[in-house]
Amino acid sequence: MAPDRSAPKPGCAPAQLPAHGDVAIAPVPFIDLTLQHQKIAGEVLDAVQRLFSAQQFILGDEVAEFERETADYCDAREAIGCASGTDALLLSLAALDIGPGDEVITSPFTFFATAGSIWRAGAKPVFADIDPATFNLDPQAAAAAISRRTRAIMPVHIFGQCAEMEPLWRLAVRHDLATIEDACQAIGADYRGRRAGVLGTTGCFSFFPTKNLGGAGDGGLITTDDLHLAKRLKRLRVHGDLGGYHHVEVGLNSRLDALQAAVLRVKLARLEHWTEARRANAQRYAELFELHKLLDMIVPPQELPERRHVFNQYCVRIREGRRDEVLAGLRARGIGAAIYYPQPLHLQECFASLGYRAGDFPEAEAAAREVLALPIFPELSQSQQERVVQGLAEVLGRRPAGQAGIPAPKFLNAKKRVA
Repeated sequence: MAPDRSAPKPGCAPAQLPAHGDVAIAPVPFIDLTLQHQKIAGEVLDAVQRLFSAQQFILGDEVAEFERETADYCDAREAIGCASGTDALLLSLAALDIGPGDEVITSPFTFFATAGSIWRAGAKPVFADIDPATFNLDPQAAAAAISRRTRAIMPVHIFGQCAEMEPLWRLAVRHDLATIEDACQAIGADYRGRRAGVLGTTGCFSFFPTKNLGGAGDGGLITTDDLHLAKRLKRLRVHGDLGGYHHVEVGLNSRLDALQAAVLRVKLARLEHWTEARRANAQRYAELFELHKLLDMIVPPQELPERRHVFNQYCVRIREGRRDEVLAGLRARGIGAAIYYPQPLHLQECFASLGYRAGDFPEAEAAAREVLALPIFPELSQSQQERVVQGLAEVLGRRPAGQAGIPAPKFLNAKKRVA
């Protein structure tokens, strides 16, 4: 799942800041990548300089080492770098010989690339509704969507929490289907002690800059425990070339740039720290919502048992049809927020020929009306989070504008924030 490019740009702020008395209040960005870069700039620039000195920009040792390190992080036997998360999905479909006449079951509540890759492969995306608690593919709905043409299930670990993979895996085994994990938002997420990316036939990741592990541009990766499949994926990403211009099949030109691998290797070493900071921020939001009595109007994301949610996005539901009002109110106060995703895929114009109509997937449609993403990046400060919650309270009519800040939850004062 690639990013929603219509979301606010990293670090951008309104041109005019809200004021409190005679003092301008600093905006809270939806995401600020500059803070992260400041802490690692020296190492990143050293890695880039090393690469420029060697002048080895295509595959090579830098990519091979990143693949090895990422495979180890995900507990996968193989990892294959490619040009983007979208290409990771496309290459997985190609390696599994999924194409015209085939169907792939997936979620309608996800970024476009999930279903777009199925369509681009020549197969038919078949949608099934989501679990309202997690926004992930509902296994019972997926089971009902299986036909004699179904070749694979493509669950999405949306926003950073793994889908309910055990029943989906059993369903796939029962019907002899492949399982392609769209883990583009979920690197480091756990499901019953196993990492995202090793819960299916292949796992697909994106390194778009705003991901939890983000590069300096586009990048992607595929994980698998199937060595034969890995060998084919490595061939498909270089036009199906065995070497020496011997092309045994038609593939893609989809290689992870060595420059991206060099940057990502520096960041991978810090990913666990950043993930724990995201999780701490999520815990703080839940505490602040309860403290300020907002839980009748705001439904925080739910982390299911035996999961590790990595919070690529922190998405709440806004009740009573007030989501768009809340979004506008936050932005007017200089607080970044975004909608992921405003229209489910079955209602997208380009998929009209699939024959879906409004009302076909009520849970996905409800999520598209109600979900709002709040800032969750690792460097988000306590005071910034208090500003976000204060803004929510003001828009929802729960506190006078300009009232003093919300007290910090006691448990946070006893804990040292993760660097």
